Amino acid sequence: MVKINEYLESGILEAYVLGSASKAETEELMELKSKHPQVEEALAVLEADLERIAEHMAMTPPPNTWNKIEASLNELVKSPKMEYLIGDEPIERARPNSRSGRSEQFIEVEGESGHIRIHKIWRWVFAAVFVLGKIFLAFAIYYYLENKHTQEEIQQLRMELRSMRQ
Repeated sequence: MVKINEYLESGILEAYVLGSASKAETEELMELKSKHPQVEEALAVLEADLERIAEHMAMTPPPNTWNKIEASLNELVKSPKMEYLIGDEPIERARPNSRSGRSEQFIEVEGESGHIRIHKIWRWVFAAVFVLGKIFLAFAIYYYLENKHTQEEIQQLRMELRSMRQ
């Protein structure tokens, strides 16, 4: 017989909750769940944890997303290809969209604004990098001009030395 504690720590419960358990593992889990309350309790805790994680990481979609989904669904319903869902003929997976060349399998999601919102700290980092870039550019130009001036002086001194030797 399977030791319950080892079974609970084996990772099968996690695989089941995430949907990656095999059919045999799922059947074994359902059988053990009906016989052992510890398995049922551990499974409930895992499902609750996963739900909390999903709620914590959830993002609200852009405001027009539902309208775009609804328009796409209405277009699919009006399409003559809809009868293939019931019949035996294969469904055409990705039809190129006439206006953009993309497949109709995906729904384009666009925000109201073309601007990207960033965290405030990145604004300061960008400003600091920009200012430092300008400072380094000024130093580079200064030292370039100094080097050029020094090279001209060296050339003049060489000319003077040559003229003195002759």
